[in-house]
Amino acid sequence: MKNSEGGSKERNRMTSQDSGDMGKMEKSSNIESSYRKDAVIAGEAEFRSCFESALRDFSIVLTEKQISQFYEFYVNLIQTNRTLNLTAVTDLEGVVYKHFLDSLLIVKAVPELLSKSYSLMDIGTGAGFPGIPLAIAFPEWKLTLNDSLQKRLGFIKEVCDKLGITNVELVHGRAEDLGQDPKYREQYDLCVSRAVANLSTLSEYCIPFIHTHGLFIPYKSGKTRDELGNARHGIQLLGGKLRNTVEFTVGPEKAERTFPIIDKVSGTPKNFPRKAGVSAKKPL
Repeated sequence: MKNSEGGSKERNRMTSQDSGDMGKMEKSSNIESSYRKDAVIAGEAEFRSCFESALRDFSIVLTEKQISQFYEFYVNLIQTNRTLNLTAVTDLEGVVYKHFLDSLLIVKAVPELLSKSYSLMDIGTGAGFPGIPLAIAFPEWKLTLNDSLQKRLGFIKEVCDKLGITNVELVHGRAEDLGQDPKYREQYDLCVSRAVANLSTLSEYCIPFIHTHGLFIPYKSGKTRDELGNARHGIQLLGGKLRNTVEFTVGPEKAERTFPIIDKVSGTPKNFPRKAGVSAKKPL
């Protein structure tokens, strides 16, 4: 960030409307912070009742140990969220359906994922979604969780240590840079990402990480027809091919979740991903 005299003059020209907008934003931020600090942590029995009901909706079966791990994850998420902004969703039902169940739905979209162990890259994992729920549910998988903010990765490391999760590697950095690193490039069976970017940009972030015959499965909300139409050229250019899309409605609010299933059919050209920031500004 430049700290020039011109920048100071520009700040001094802030209009009263700008000031009002800034005030509203600060007030909103303070309300959200207060809400996060006041979030109530449900007891384990209440959590189990809600979570097991959600799992039954999609015929997902977990062990007692795994359900206990999800509860500990929930407790740590809400506690840490009071001082570190990890999620706006803090109510029990919201966490269960919008974070935990939603993360697991990938195996209902692609049932073949239940047949063997996989290596998976989670781009922009944030507070650990979908990576940590998948790591709990599938301890035989090998997962790499990426984020550009070290503080979030610090939270995830603490969660993994507390829950005894040993199948997760954490990587700090931008997807565009990691996608050109031979250590990560075309090394994974699966790449997933949740609520990070539009599909055109996300494809350039993610497809370079999977090997030929691997899968890129983004978590998208609502209908994706327009996004898919805009992204088709880029997906093909990067070595991908759309297989199909799978749609669900999730939770009492009937939220829409769509999984485009994209096969990697050929290698990604060496010039992709492009330098940091280009993918977002100039989608393929």
